[in-house]
Amino acid sequence: MSERLRLLRYARRYWALLAISVVLMAVMGAMTALRTLLIRPVLGRVLRPAADAVQEPLFVVPVIKKAIYLEQLFPVWIHNVFTVVAISLLVVFFLRGICDYLGDVLTSYAGFSAVKDLRNEVFDKVLRHGADFFENTSTGRLMSSIMSDIEKIQVACSDMFADLLRQFFSVIGLLLVIFGTDWKLALFSLTLFPFVLLPTARLGKKIRRTARKSQDSAGELNQVLQEAIAGHQVVKAFGAEEYEGRRFRAAADRLLKNNLKYVMLQGIPSPFIEMTGAITFTGLLWFGREEIKAGMLKPEEFMSFLAALLFLYEPVKRLTNLHNIFQQAMGAAEKVFQYLDEPEEIRQQPGAKSLTKFERGVKFEDVCFRYPTAQGLQLNHVTLEIPAGEVVALVGSSGAGKTTLAGMVPRFRDVTEGAVTIDGVDVRELELESLRAMISVVAQDTFLFNDTVASNIAYGAKKVDKSRLVQAAEAALAHEFIEKLPEGYETVIGDRGVKLSGGQRQRLAIARAIYRNSPILILDEATSHLDTESEMLVQKALANLMAGRTVIVIAHRISTIRRADKIVVLDQGRIVEIGTHAELIDHGGIYNRLHELQYLDVDAGVDV
Repeated sequence: MSERLRLLRYARRYWALLAISVVLMAVMGAMTALRTLLIRPVLGRVLRPAADAVQEPLFVVPVIKKAIYLEQLFPVWIHNVFTVVAISLLVVFFLRGICDYLGDVLTSYAGFSAVKDLRNEVFDKVLRHGADFFENTSTGRLMSSIMSDIEKIQVACSDMFADLLRQFFSVIGLLLVIFGTDWKLALFSLTLFPFVLLPTARLGKKIRRTARKSQDSAGELNQVLQEAIAGHQVVKAFGAEEYEGRRFRAAADRLLKNNLKYVMLQGIPSPFIEMTGAITFTGLLWFGREEIKAGMLKPEEFMSFLAALLFLYEPVKRLTNLHNIFQQAMGAAEKVFQYLDEPEEIRQQPGAKSLTKFERGVKFEDVCFRYPTAQGLQLNHVTLEIPAGEVVALVGSSGAGKTTLAGMVPRFRDVTEGAVTIDGVDVRELELESLRAMISVVAQDTFLFNDTVASNIAYGAKKVDKSRLVQAAEAALAHEFIEKLPEGYETVIGDRGVKLSGGQRQRLAIARAIYRNSPILILDEATSHLDTESEMLVQKALANLMAGRTVIVIAHRISTIRRADKIVVLDQGRIVEIGTHAELIDHGGIYNRLHELQYLDVDAGVDV
């Protein structure tokens, strides 16, 4: 399906507004044509006072002069031509202005609303994607598409579409005037138009490709900007300000080059139209003079015709520019629809079951997992049972598959083979919302939003229970430092909680998990970035969080996992050891080696 048809799908909800807009713009086009027709009585009768008493009826165009006699409509004062023309001018300009305004507003509302629906759908689609999508997609380019690309579509679908209707109906009305006045003169004056329109149409594909390159360059620039801002501490630490400046300027130069190429292509039709207009106007003066000499055309009719033709050139020129703008919007739409067409790795099955309670436990049944671009298996036939209420620790070197295995419970990723079940039901058969409502995650890279403390703790809740929120903060040992903040629970903590220390951010994340009160808890190296004092506080908070829950712990510090009911050692995607801390130490295997390395404070480059 073409981009145009796909965009029209979003406008279907607003068809009534668009239909009214079309009618209003059609009336506006008719009033534009009537403006030129009023030149005839102005020149032929108003500016000749002696003609005020002439009984000849005023008519709109020769084709319909027998059908409309103003004497029949205004028998009392029709013979005062000045009065009729003056009132006609007021009515025409008033109707044109009102219809133009209302049509523009309604078209813009429909366009803005349709594009809002498109942006919402793209955002919802992005949120439904799994981890693979975000790992393989540039954040800056994605943001550029959601904002900049859709902004260009919005301009085309609102402002430009209103202008398209305006110019289209103006062209129709003015063509009726010039053909109704003298069809031979009209054909002569429009002879050169195809030589302008055909090259303009052929330029469309080049303009679309150039517009797409320009959008890609804008996305690249946005990516460099996003990385430099997000990683400003790394930039400063490595003295890389000049390096980032060079990257930014190089991306800006590429954007400039593509933008200039687009402008050059877009501007090609304009000189052709101007030259065509000059040639046509010169020839028209000669042709019109001959017809007036021959008595086939009155001077006032020729002036009306000339005015209509001059008025016609502007909308034709504007339409060619609009064509180029729409091509740019179609180039942006291609990228947006690519994101919409991207298959979702994590999808909810039709008729999925709702998970209302958790009673028996979590089970990994012969689980295999392979990354889309990888050769071997990241997880190789893993079978593991976690009864409800049990604390299980996942241990192993970096890349052993600990985080991947834990992430399969809330379906951050799906198994390649095998199954993950909760209370005997495959998680792929469960509603995503009900599944994830049963699970809380506290990760090593705590993400907090640029919002208040209260909003971060109660994140995602439809209604905030203040007393429960304070209880969660107290259980996470966060209430004391929150009360010392400038506005307490209403303090805005900055991007990613930058105004807080690492330990404070971690305790807020724990408070968020306590407030959520899910029966299954995943702790992914939740204390790995903390100093000893902060770790002690976080460990106490974690103990409060873990009480009465089924917990999957991923950690490299023995102090975090030694009290686990079961420790599972992973190596190269396989389970190689299972047991308690004491049992695995006595066993003398991989776990014991990692334990000894840690306590010897040797940098072996492994995680426990």
